[in-house]
Order: sequence, then structure tokens, then C-alpha cells
Amino acid sequence: MPVARPESSDARIIAHVDMDCFYVQVEQRKQPSLRGQPTAVVQYNSWKGGALIAVSYEARKCGVKRSMRGDEAKKVCPQIHLVQVPVTRGKADLNIYRSAGSEVVSILSKKGRCERASIDEVYLDLTDAVENMLCNTPPESLESIDEEALKSHVLGLNKDGSDIESGVRQWLIRRDADHRDKLLACGTLIVAELRIQVLKETGFTCSAGIAHNKMLAKLASAMNKPAQQTVIPLSSVKELLGSLPIKKIKQLGGKLGSSIESDLGVNTVGDLLQFSEDKLQERYGGNTGTWLWNIARGISGEEVEGRLLPKSHGSGKTFRGPQALKTIASVEHWLNQLCEDLSDRICSDLDQNKRIAQTLTLHVSAYKSGDLDSYKKFPSKSCPLRYGASKIQDDALILFQAGLREYLGSFRVNTEGSQNKGWAVTSLAVSASKIVAIPSGTCSIAKFFHTQDPSCSSAKQSHEQIMQGSVPLLPLTGSESHSVVVPTESQIGLPETEYSITMSSLNQPEENLKTWEDQENGPMKYSCNQDSLIQEAHNVLAENKSPSLPSGSRSCLELNQTELKMEHSRTEEAKIGNLVSNLERQQQKRKTSKDMGTSSILRFFKGRNNSSSQTLEHGDTRILPSSATGQDSQRREAWKYRNDEIDPSVIDELPPEIQEEIRAWLRPLKRPSVPKHGSSIDHYFSPTKNT
Repeated sequence: MPVARPESSDARIIAHVDMDCFYVQVEQRKQPSLRGQPTAVVQYNSWKGGALIAVSYEARKCGVKRSMRGDEAKKVCPQIHLVQVPVTRGKADLNIYRSAGSEVVSILSKKGRCERASIDEVYLDLTDAVENMLCNTPPESLESIDEEALKSHVLGLNKDGSDIESGVRQWLIRRDADHRDKLLACGTLIVAELRIQVLKETGFTCSAGIAHNKMLAKLASAMNKPAQQTVIPLSSVKELLGSLPIKKIKQLGGKLGSSIESDLGVNTVGDLLQFSEDKLQERYGGNTGTWLWNIARGISGEEVEGRLLPKSHGSGKTFRGPQALKTIASVEHWLNQLCEDLSDRICSDLDQNKRIAQTLTLHVSAYKSGDLDSYKKFPSKSCPLRYGASKIQDDALILFQAGLREYLGSFRVNTEGSQNKGWAVTSLAVSASKIVAIPSGTCSIAKFFHTQDPSCSSAKQSHEQIMQGSVPLLPLTGSESHSVVVPTESQIGLPETEYSITMSSLNQPEENLKTWEDQENGPMKYSCNQDSLIQEAHNVLAENKSPSLPSGSRSCLELNQTELKMEHSRTEEAKIGNLVSNLERQQQKRKTSKDMGTSSILRFFKGRNNSSSQTLEHGDTRILPSSATGQDSQRREAWKYRNDEIDPSVIDELPPEIQEEIRAWLRPLKRPSVPKHGSSIDHYFSPTKNT
């Protein structure tokens, strides 16, 4: 649904830059002989010569339309050149066009905040640039104005048919112009300069619209093409919208636009001016009603988001007519292809842009035999995304099976093998979304193994049914057994590490426990804060100071026994002292790492729940809920991984410092030697026995 956003009180200058027949231009740059020739780019399949996804202006003059198939285009224009989109894994590969679009974005983004709306269109917020220009080099002070800027179309100008360039020149350099129009004039000059730069550096032409908001700028860019630009002053907004069809407005091209036309009896945006805001809110709700009221007056507060990279990655394919997929095996085959493509793209994004995707979504269009109403009602399914092509493939298939059971109306439907219950799939698509930047200054892969929302699948399957794996932990050394508590994502800073000490004695007082696990035929695990552990050890040292020498009235036997106890106490005291020193050194290292922003990777195993934490246990590579905080509400299941499921080839592709860390996880651990004669530290944490 559209969102009503108030417009800023300060004037903004927004440009919408749209590439001209972009796919064709990319192919013409590869093959210069195609320039000036009727050309179309075809996403090939065997049905009627494939679908046209871009048509050159030369071909359009011959009557070729984008809605045509390849065979039909050849009939209309026999001399047309049909260029096939590259094919990878049985589907169209658009990477060459994405890369070319990135070239354009890198040029445009130098002048202002840039939002990449698609492969071939960009929004620019030039407000800061035009204000700077107006302050330092206003248009009226320029000795000459670039010819490209003089070719601009200024809406409402030169209605009398006078010389266009002369009229534009006078409009650009007016000293008595309104402040907003002066800003638009500066924007006109800047956009013309940018378009010339794009042409010089890439060989691509583009069209542009310049206005005070995104809605008007997008409308303007489509008014005069190719290789031209259009400006919409505030004084011309009412005239433009007065004759603009309702469905030309973004978000009004579908059901909402049709509903407005039929319910209100209107055809143009200007027709909405006759309705009050209250009337529109009464019929369409508060938010949508206000949005419509604003749109009718050319008001839009939507901001340019400042996004150079896509918000999601997707890979899909359609299966028309007899190509429809009717078996699980055929669906699995194509899911594997799509997931491999998606995996390549998110890994490339990770490598180049240091971003990770968190959610995998499956979109399917299907129909049931003899049920026309079922078309395109296949439910979309989502789950947390796991990196690695094989994992994405496994999860996508599970999502499809869950969706198919729901689509067919029974959870008992057999979705294995090649059995078919009268369904057919006409399109498949997988997407990776909720993409976030990796925190700067970190160099660990552990952050890739956390999930935002384990229950986001609409099938309401448990997270463990989809994610089958376990998170590897850091290797342990010596006889210590560590336990790491995962902080909530809302917590700021590096949380204190908690240690877990394996006890051979189970007589520890209950009040000293924070977290515990009772294992059959095994030790009990105690977890305490490191500061508490150090303090406790100091207390033990204080309590075990050398006893006073026995009086001379005692026997020699008692004296010898006392001397042996003193020696044993001194030995154990030294061991505890060493342990305390080690713990204090580790604590100091963590504080130093916290200040430097380069702490252990374990700090990045974060969850969202602010009311609970999780304890990672190395012994059986499980992630267990922790009640150390005393808050048990809103506890969520953990995402599990196992060491043997980590693909070595993935590790080889990581940065060297991360490779070293991950391989350290995977090294087999040495079995710690168990001290004898009660000389381990847990002996000193046992309750003192009265003799």
C-alpha cells in the first residue's frame, strides 16, 4: 500500500535518470556494427522465438513492440537484429547488464545521494549540489551555458512557439526568479553535465527528469526520450497532473487505480482535486486517503534512499504452456539451477560489497488441473538463509514441498518422487533479502552463522526442520571447558565472557549457580562470570593459607602429617594462583580487544531477543537456551551447524585470517588429562567439610 509522507518544508531537487533501451545499448557497445540498426534483445526460449526485453528506437519506428515475441518481430521488421541474452544454467544471465548499470551509477553518485531503482534507472538527490552552485556560481553569472542544457524541455515554457533554446537560456539565468526555480535551473545544468559525462565514459545515452520530488521527476524523465531531459517547475504541476491518467502514477497501475476510477468516476489525477481529504480517507483509509490527496496536488515526501546496491537478489524462470513442471524431480532440477545462480550472486556481493543476506524466499506460480481460480495462488515461503549452494538448494526444496502441501489443501499429500496430484508449476523464483553490511573492522565468518528470525516461514515449520547443521566453536586447550553466552542484538558493546568449569564434585552450593546442565552419568556444568570466578579463587587462596605450626605437645606422627598437608596446600595454592593470573590476563586482553573493536568472533553470534541469551556448548556442538539472565520469555530456537557440514572449498575462498580461524575450529581436540588426588581446581570449590 502507498505510504503518505509529508513533504519537506525546504525545497529539494530530485532527478530521475533513465537509460535509453539499455539492454540494446549494452549489446551495441559489444557489437558497434549494430548502432543505428533496428535491434532487439531476446530472452530466448523455444516458444515463438523468445520474449523481447528491449527494442531499439530504430526497430520501434518499424512497428516492433516490446510485447511481441521474436518470430512476430521478424514478420513486422524483417531486417531486425535479434540479440540473445546470455544463458547460464538454462536461464537468462543478466550480469553483463548489471555491471554496465553499475558503471553509470558510479558516475552519477559523485554529485549527490544516489538510489539505484533498477538495472537501468537511478534517482539522484541533488539538493546539496544545487545549493552550493547557487551560492558560489549561480547560472546568471556563467559566461556560457552548455548546449545540452539549452536543449532541456521546461514544462510550461515556450507555449507561443518561440525559439526553444533562447527561451530556456532566459529561464536559466533569470535574476528575479523564485528561489525554487533557481534551484531547478542549477539542477538542470548539473544533470546535463552528468549525462554528457555518462556518454563520454560509457558510450550510453540516458534521459532525465528534474523536479522537486521523486514522483514528478519520474514522470518527467519519460516525457521526452531518448537522450533528453525535462524540467517540471512548481507552476506547471497542476497543468501536468490535470490531464495525466490515474494509472500513470506509480502504485496506481493495478487494482487500486482501477478501484479509484470505478468508485469515484475519475480518469485523471487532476479529477481527484474535487474530493476532500476526509472523503478520500473515509473511502480508502487514513493513510491511503491522505496519499491520494497529496498526489493530486503533486506532493510527495518520499526520500531518495541513498542506495547504490540492490536491496535483494533473485533468480527465477518461467515455464509456459507445455514446459510447465509437473513432477517434484523436475522442480528440484530447476530449483538447483536457480539456487546455484543465487548463491553465486550473494557470494559475489559478500566478496565485493561486504554484505550478507539473511532471508531466503521461494516464489511459485502454479495451477491445478480443472481449477482456473488456483492460478498464481501458490503460497510464498521463507526461511533464514544459509550460505552455500547445497544448503540453499536443500532449503528451497523443503520450502517448495511445504508450499505444495498447503497449496493442495492437505498436509498428507505425498510430495516425494514423481507423483503428481494434478498440479503444474509455471514459474519458480528464489530470492535473498534482508541484506545488511558486515560491521566494519571485523574479520570473522562467525557473524554469517546467525539468524534474525527462525520462524519466518509461513508454513510455521520449526527452524530445525529447515536448518540442519551446527555451529562450530573455537577449539579448547588444556583441561578447561569454555561456554560462550550469546548476547542479544540490542545490547551494545562486548559482553563479558562466561566460563564453564567441569566439576568432578557436585557439592557446590546452589546459590552459586547461574546456568547448569544435568547430564546422565556425567559431570554437572557450572557457569559463572569471570570476575566472580577470579574473586572466588582469591577467596580460596585466603582460606588455604599455611596453617600455624603444631604445638610441641603433638606427636611426631601428627607433626609429619601436618607438614605433608602444608606442602600439598602450597602446591595447590600455586596452581590456583596460576589460574587466577591466567584468567586476569584473558580478561585484560578482552578489554583491550573491546577498545580496539577487534574482539573474538564469538561476539558476533547474536540473536534478536532482548529477554534471553543462548549458551553455546562445545562438547556436542549444540546451542542451548540460557537462563543466566533470569528472563525466560520470548525464547527462540537456535540455528545449528556441525563441523562436518562445513564445505572446505568455501573456507578456501575466505580471507586468510578467517581461513586460519575456521580451520582452528575444525582441528580435533586433545583429550585433557584429568588431575588425580583431588588436585584439580574444582576440589577447592567444593564445600568445606568439617572434620
